Amino acid sequence: QLQLVESGGGLVQPGGSLRLSCAQSGTTRDFHAVGWFRQAPGKEREGVSCFSADDSTVYADSVKERFTISRDNSKNTVDLQINNLKPEDTAVYYCGASHRAGLLFRRCPLEDDEYEYWGQGTQVTVSS
Repeated sequence: QLQLVESGGGLVQPGGSLRLSCAQSGTTRDFHAVGWFRQAPGKEREGVSCFSADDSTVYADSVKERFTISRDNSKNTVDLQINNLKPEDTAVYYCGASHRAGLLFRRCPLEDDEYEYWGQGTQVTVSS
């Protein structure tokens, strides 16, 4: 059974940095899109960044100056580096992945309903 497992969240002061990691366990698959999403209290889940099948990346406008998505092929993870954290970054961060054929030849979406595999999430709290 395929599982996505996020790690790296925590409590950090404003201006600090975190590196989140999404590891894949179980059946190895080549996903057509892998992305990071977040859900703040009382808000809907939003996409922040993703990898397309051709390894191109997409960022939400609100985070592109501070967030960097990357792959660590040695660990089979997709990581999200977050710099200059702000209180409004406080959220549960989720990793999503999709093997849908329709995503093979287009940019990865930041809409969560396009993804069928999800991790359990990791909490990021930004507070002084």
